[in-house]
Amino acid sequence: MNLKKIASSVLIIVAMVFFGCSEKSDVKVIKLGHGLDASHPVHKAMVFMSEELVKNSNGKMRIDIYPSQQLGTERECVELLQIGSLGMTKVSASVLEGFASSFTIFNLPYIFRDEDHLFAILDGEIGKNILKSSEKKLIKGVCYFDAGSRSFYTKEKPVNSPKDLTGLKIRTQESATSVKLVNTLGGSATPISWGELYTALQQGVVDGAENNPPSFYLSRHYEVCKYYSLDEHTAVPDVLIISTKVWESLNDEEQGWFQDAVDAAVIYQRKIWKEASEDALKKVAEAGVEIIYPDKKPFEEKVVSLYEEYKTSDPDLYNLIHEIKSK
Repeated sequence: MNLKKIASSVLIIVAMVFFGCSEKSDVKVIKLGHGLDASHPVHKAMVFMSEELVKNSNGKMRIDIYPSQQLGTERECVELLQIGSLGMTKVSASVLEGFASSFTIFNLPYIFRDEDHLFAILDGEIGKNILKSSEKKLIKGVCYFDAGSRSFYTKEKPVNSPKDLTGLKIRTQESATSVKLVNTLGGSATPISWGELYTALQQGVVDGAENNPPSFYLSRHYEVCKYYSLDEHTAVPDVLIISTKVWESLNDEEQGWFQDAVDAAVIYQRKIWKEASEDALKKVAEAGVEIIYPDKKPFEEKVVSLYEEYKTSDPDLYNLIHEIKSK
């Protein structure tokens, strides 16, 4: 067998493994890979979504879910999705800014007044248009899952103000804006994949990280980091995405079943997210983590330059969000 035939055979096998519609079955199966633990509320919402899809389609469609980076890192899953070798994945909006610049707005610190303001953006025309913005890259945004607010957690000392970040290596996502945020606040941003972070914290590759309470707790990072400073600098949603190739392979009826399942999962996820956040803070405190509630004003003042930079690159979107914020 020549190299061309071998490559062709490998691609066929990959497509069967990751996209996975069996010729021997009438059931249309979409593969979904992501990096979160199976106990995470976002994973539970995706399981709920799959169950709803089975009901809606009377068993003709389902989503098979592979958590904990079984199919690759966040970025690897996005790249597999782009070539149609993976049906769906869940990523942070931070990661998607590298594929569609509109997602950058979610990485700006303190851009949302409160939870109601955030949901008004996500559920309204602005949020829908941002989801569509990645389609040129063969990525279709399906919905947003609530990921709460991100805050700093550290190993050796608490972060009470931006000056406490000076000299600290802080893990960030693979996002240019996330890196700028940490560096602007005085830390040294260090992008590391989620699956490698526990070891990086243990070994001192980084001095801390930033994330929401459920992720801090379920990752067991609290075993290493004993200070959690709730500065709540960003409210970056998770985004469920599907390959445009996979989406276009569905007929109108199948797309309707799918979207109804997604809409139900969004409502369910927001409910269980609140419960998970409260439980996570309680559990890490019981495990000896000191929870700090710093004054947010010094943090907000330190990052003003990021707003000015973004306003230059996308003033229309920035102004639209601020108009809703001021209402």
